[in-house]
Amino acid sequence: MANKFNIYSQKQRWKLGLFAVALVIVGVSLYYTKSLVDKVAEEERSKVEIWATAIKKRSALVQYTSKLFEKLQKGERKKIELYLEATKYLARPDITDVSFALNVLNDNTTVPVILTDKNGKITSHRNIDIPENVDEDAFLIEQLADMNSQYDPIEIVYYGNSRVYLHYKDSRLFSELKITFADLQQSFISELMLNSASSPLILLDSATRSVIESGNVSRSILDNETELQAKLDLMAKQHEPLEVEINGNKAYVYYEDSFLLTQLTYYPLAQIGVVGLFILISYLLFSTARKAEQNQVWVGMSKETAHQLGTPLSSMLAWVELLKEDPKNLMIAQELEKDVARLQVVTDRFSKIGSQPDLVDEDVLPLLREAVSYFKHRNGKNVDFSTDFPGSSVVVTLNYSLFEWVIENLIKNALDAMEGKGSLHVEVKDTGTKVYIDVTDSGKGISSKSFKTIFQPGVTTKRRGWGLGLSLSKRIIKEYHNGKIFVLKSEIGQGTTFRIVLSR
Repeated sequence: MANKFNIYSQKQRWKLGLFAVALVIVGVSLYYTKSLVDKVAEEERSKVEIWATAIKKRSALVQYTSKLFEKLQKGERKKIELYLEATKYLARPDITDVSFALNVLNDNTTVPVILTDKNGKITSHRNIDIPENVDEDAFLIEQLADMNSQYDPIEIVYYGNSRVYLHYKDSRLFSELKITFADLQQSFISELMLNSASSPLILLDSATRSVIESGNVSRSILDNETELQAKLDLMAKQHEPLEVEINGNKAYVYYEDSFLLTQLTYYPLAQIGVVGLFILISYLLFSTARKAEQNQVWVGMSKETAHQLGTPLSSMLAWVELLKEDPKNLMIAQELEKDVARLQVVTDRFSKIGSQPDLVDEDVLPLLREAVSYFKHRNGKNVDFSTDFPGSSVVVTLNYSLFEWVIENLIKNALDAMEGKGSLHVEVKDTGTKVYIDVTDSGKGISSKSFKTIFQPGVTTKRRGWGLGLSLSKRIIKEYHNGKIFVLKSEIGQGTTFRIVLSR
């Protein structure tokens, strides 16, 4: 059967082709996934930049509002100063027209003020709403303490040595505006942090290294300085922090890839792993099923061959006995008897395929000598047989009949490769733990790409071969004797060496 009609001879090409297709599929998958990852990463960075821009605008708004508050505060301070001047004016003994001063005092309808004497006793107050059912004196004392916490009192000197003190604080409107603005500021930052992107974000003050705001970051990390620093370092490795300005101070936005982006990044590897695992499992299952099917074919074929040979062998034995009765046919009968005995050996070999044969300790050298001698007598004219055996016996555990079959297959293949002309050498090496048996011929050789496929069923280099001999030999050595058989070396036109390795 020629190689060009044998699908097994093209197996390596099919493997390479399928592998190339798999690489193309993986490459396309990786490229497509990477493009998706790049798009998502670009979108996330765009969101972070939009957020940073909003922070800058918010900062500008805060600065503008702060200046506005400063102006309002100065305006209230001027009111207090006018109030103070009017009070001093009224305290002067030489003043007769007090209408203007009274108008100034009456115009202060927003800034809360309290007048105290030099001993701190409250003498008067203005623009302070005292709730009902509340002790007025206690309430005014609380208000006085609140005023002193905001601003230092203003001393008023009149009549030479007399002194009173003017206490004041921000107006209710001004205080409410400050509180409302602070709440809006914090709410604005929180909204930006929570809604700007799905990426973990940390807004860090550059001066104090404190966290202004964060988003998608665990509170346990923010509360632990070591973990927080490690998180910031990790974020900085992924993306360069963005610089923003908050209330005139520098701050930095640290961010990292979102969970979705991280999943997309590693998705191709997981995909390849799952597909690879699926292919591996499928290959193992199909390979096991194929081997099981091959085993059934081998066993069935072997048993059937042994059965078919049994009947004609019995008949041939009877004919040999009849030939022996005539002295003229004695030599023919003896030769036929040898061939019948060999056919019986072949039948015995086939009958043992599919069942576990008995293994016993045998000296392998007599077996090899007998096999070489058998073929030498039949091919000795044009083939130079030689051996190189150790001086002492080499005992290994084997089944004599099956192992002899392997040696005969190797020698027959060598003779076929040499086409009946050349040299054949059998060598045995004993290392104490391993036994190496080499069968070397000077035939046409085997290409290196066929070293492994040569043992597969149906693979042969012969025009009329079935490709079963080496496959059976490998089965016998590997499965029954726990050994190895392989092509040790071969060169086209120079010859081939097959090696059998058995354990002692």
